[in-house]
This record gives sequence, C-alpha cells and structure tokens, in this order.
Amino acid sequence: MSPSTLVKEARLSAGLTQAQLAERLGTTQPVIARLERADANPTFETVAGVVAATGHRMELRAIPVGLATVDESLIRAQLALDPAERIRALDRQIATVSLLTRAGARSRGERS
Repeated sequence: MSPSTLVKEARLSAGLTQAQLAERLGTTQPVIARLERADANPTFETVAGVVAATGHRMELRAIPVGLATVDESLIRAQLALDPAERIRALDRQIATVSLLTRAGARSRGERS
C-alpha cells in the first residue's frame, strides 16, 4: 500500500476530514492533501505520526518469502469455477497470448 493510500484510508476510517486531521497534527489542510496525493513521498516517521493521529498504529514487518511463492487467491478463484468455465478461461488466455506473440513479431519486423 502506498503512503498516500495509507494516510487517506486511516483518515477516512477514523471519520476525519482533512481539516480535522490537520488540526490534530497542528498543521494545515493543504499539507494533508499533499500527503494523500499519489506522488507523495513522506518519511516513515511522518506517515506513522499521521496514522497515530487517526487513532491507528503502524506496524512494519519483514516476512520471509520462499523462492516459489504461490498466490493462493488465484488458486481459490480457479477452483470456484466449474471445469467448463476453467477451460473457457484457459482458451481466452491462449488466444490473448497468441495475439501478443503475433503483435511482438510484427513490431520486430518478423513474419508470423
């Protein structure tokens, strides 16, 4: 999650306006608006302070990942489909890959 999204979601979760959050922090509403912009690049300490002012606590963790990670949500989504739907989805994926392969060949000046 980006810092700007974290700040905005914490503020909204606390039911605060930008002006109310700014007042809690002793700053101005435009400062909060800048923190919520997608291109904001605040320090960890700034984000933690803003989040604390919304009544939340920041937690930063390093979680080890294996070399071969698996997105279990994708597996669950596939298993929720019946076999015929899975085959149709696979056919669509194959068609898309084929189109991309041909487009790549054309862009390189190759004949497909």
